[in-house]
Amino acid sequence: MATDVKQDKLPSTATGQDVTGAQRDQQAKDHHAHSCSSEPRAKHIPRPEMVDEKSRIIWEYVVPVAAFHLVIPLMFTSYFFSWWGVLFLPIGNYIFTSMGIGAGYHRLLTHRGFDCPKWFEYLLATLGVCSLQDSPARWVLVHRVHHQHSDHQPDPHTPRVSAYWSHMGWMFVENRELSTVAAYDRYCRDLMKDKYYMWLTKGINWVWVYILHTIPFTIAGVIAGLMLASTTAGVVQITAQVFFWGVIMRTVYTWHVTWAINSAAHMWGYRNYETREDSRNNWVFALLTNGEGWHNNHHADPRSAQHGHRWWEVDVTYISLAILEKIGLIRNLARPNNNALSRKTL
Repeated sequence: MATDVKQDKLPSTATGQDVTGAQRDQQAKDHHAHSCSSEPRAKHIPRPEMVDEKSRIIWEYVVPVAAFHLVIPLMFTSYFFSWWGVLFLPIGNYIFTSMGIGAGYHRLLTHRGFDCPKWFEYLLATLGVCSLQDSPARWVLVHRVHHQHSDHQPDPHTPRVSAYWSHMGWMFVENRELSTVAAYDRYCRDLMKDKYYMWLTKGINWVWVYILHTIPFTIAGVIAGLMLASTTAGVVQITAQVFFWGVIMRTVYTWHVTWAINSAAHMWGYRNYETREDSRNNWVFALLTNGEGWHNNHHADPRSAQHGHRWWEVDVTYISLAILEKIGLIRNLARPNNNALSRKTL
């Protein structure tokens, strides 16, 4: 996940000169380049330069993350536990992790791995917002910086600082380098020129979208309660269960499997390609994220929307996109560049 909720330095309007769509795509590709330093990397590196004693704790994110985790033990109580709630996690994972974060935030907005109608792009991006992983522009900014400096000091979340830092610690401490107008202009100008993404980035509008998305879950819980329970207490309990599993537990699940791509997929797994960072293909988190865990493949060819390159590397997100391409909803779906990849094959 790419999250830092500090918003007070954001531009009120898009900055920089107008660029064409092709130039925006090339700008996105440029940010995928790894640091070209030939110096050997230390096994342990310090935090990014602008994370220091002057950096504030981002309580706006610490508090909700802590609150969501504190209620996890409720899943073991008879009042909140339900098997259908557990079974909803794979469904919620597909809708919000695969299509919202994987297809929307990552493969579309960050890497421009396919084209689609604007309404469908906004739908995918909004599903990403419903995973409570910050605004699309902020997520894209951090991820493009990650690709440019992966596992070097400017990388916002490399495990070479520490495993905890890469998994979640980096979100809770201000990185002043990434909170400037210049950073947004350099790394995600294409999104900041879009009115919808600009609106989401301002203040806590993206948080309000997340809050609003909980309303349908609450209504669904009430309807299910009225259908299945014979008492008011039963209706309340079923509504609480729907909210607990459909919103809270699903959000926590999405957080951790997404964060694990930053941490576990840079520490454990195998490599198909020689790249200038520590990316790994981690089959556990590839399965849990429906394809994002084939991370070495992704770093070897960032623009490709197909992350699974071997027959056994199942990529449900890509399969979904390929089906959408077949029916004409998306187009120009980027596949692996085999000529370039052949030069990196181990």
